[in-house]
Amino acid sequence: MVYPLRHSCILIFGFHSIATVVAAPPIVNLGYAQYQGMVVQDEVTNATHTQFLGLRYAAPPTGSNRFRAPALPATTPGIQQANVQPPGCFQATGGNSPTTPFRVAQKNSARAVDLGSSEDCLFLNVYIPGNLGQKRNLPVVFWIHGGGYIGGSASPYDGNDLVRASGENVIAVVIQYRLGLFGFLSGQKVKNEGSLNAGLCKSESYYMMAKAHIYDDDDNEVDQQFALKWVQQHIRQFGGDPNKVTIWGQSAGAGSVLQHVIANGGRTYPPLFRAAITSSTFLPSQYKFNDRIPETVFNETVAQTNCVSAVDALDCLRKVDVDTLQNANTAMSSSAFYGTFVWVPVIDGTFITDRPTVLLKERRVNGQIVLSVTNAFEGTIFVDQTTADTVQVPTYVTQLFPTFTAQQAQAAAAQYTGLGTNIFQVSAIIGESILICPTYFLLRAFEGLGFKGEFAVPPGEHGMESAFYFNNGDALPASFPNLQFLNAFSESFQNFVISLNTNVKTDPTNITPFWKLWNGANEMLFNRTDAGVPDIRAITTSDALLKRCNFWESVGATTSQ
Repeated sequence: MVYPLRHSCILIFGFHSIATVVAAPPIVNLGYAQYQGMVVQDEVTNATHTQFLGLRYAAPPTGSNRFRAPALPATTPGIQQANVQPPGCFQATGGNSPTTPFRVAQKNSARAVDLGSSEDCLFLNVYIPGNLGQKRNLPVVFWIHGGGYIGGSASPYDGNDLVRASGENVIAVVIQYRLGLFGFLSGQKVKNEGSLNAGLCKSESYYMMAKAHIYDDDDNEVDQQFALKWVQQHIRQFGGDPNKVTIWGQSAGAGSVLQHVIANGGRTYPPLFRAAITSSTFLPSQYKFNDRIPETVFNETVAQTNCVSAVDALDCLRKVDVDTLQNANTAMSSSAFYGTFVWVPVIDGTFITDRPTVLLKERRVNGQIVLSVTNAFEGTIFVDQTTADTVQVPTYVTQLFPTFTAQQAQAAAAQYTGLGTNIFQVSAIIGESILICPTYFLLRAFEGLGFKGEFAVPPGEHGMESAFYFNNGDALPASFPNLQFLNAFSESFQNFVISLNTNVKTDPTNITPFWKLWNGANEMLFNRTDAGVPDIRAITTSDALLKRCNFWESVGATTSQ
């Protein structure tokens, strides 16, 4: 069965493979805890998999640890069960306002929605082909979920699907990270007394654990990178090779991948991954941590939590009841301009040293090679389509990018003149400026060492492609229930994970034709014909699209990208 989930205006499909528990539960000793997983048999392929669900990779980021870098988990005696999905991190909703709060001041008093989440949520899942110890030195795919940095969790993403698509040749790690206010509160106070970009990046804890022979870093670490270092430290016990890690994410997960690619000015050492995959590279405005908008968000957080009169505002926020904080998280998230997000990464000066477009243009990247896929119409779901009769393109641009002057907004609008109706134009503007063009910027940074794909199965909207790589084995997506297409698309990602080359196939029946490295304008189209058969072929990128991307790159200082 297919379970469609909507997180923060981003359509994400989660799939749970049908499996039968078989054999004795395996136990792995991570030093700080022993975990007992489970062996399952996929009822579609009959393959044996081993899975460990809900492994704690960091201490609870609660109380005095709130807004700080993660710490090593406490030592826990006995054997812990790792057979159920972990609680997700606190969630919020996407922006629903017709105007941006950063151009016109406004408040939203919406109450938080109880989504059954927890502040104690730093867990990950590991999925293994065969029995524990049966295979060694396997490539590892490290999955980062999307959700606009305010939604999502590990549970919708069954890593068994990735293992199956690899021909039983990869280990899948699916992580969770702090979201919304809990993971992305910024401002000078957070810089001084906490950890910026807490949902993303890096602590000295694993350096201490490894006695300097694995990690040599500062104390600026946070969730995702902490999980990546957990993989470096522990994945061999599961049969994985820490030197063959590929990071992969969709939407905000792909945006997270971008952040790791440019982390530390492209000089993260030791390396934490060898390759990167992005599905819809999400790059919203990324301000310096103490710019006007991040400070406005911090001050509004203090106001919403009754910490205005506190001597130390951040200390007050650490002591605030979690429900009060979650109410502020949700209220502030929903007050954002429609389809945009308040809680996003910032330039912190250490982990992220400059604007992403600047670092990409300077070719300052981690990783050897990249695979990037976009959807044909990324922006549609992020635009209020009920405004079709009233939306004005220049005005829309000033709401999407609140630092634009009227003249700059007119220049942006001029790039889209004649490209369909006004509503189509604004959908293209948000889709291209924030998702599609950053993908090309990323590919350029790898100087020919990358593959580019476009998913265009109608309607070709953001998030649709997820159903084809998290596919439940025997559940064919309703948008195109074709097994040949599903296998060709999903296997291409895992071929890349295994060989760093989409053309080295584990499945000889894969119908994807030869896929050339990106040369500036070539990509692989994944579509269907009107007759309902797969249409997978090499295409040339639109010159007009690339020119519009050049425009967005030229105004990166104003869009804060």
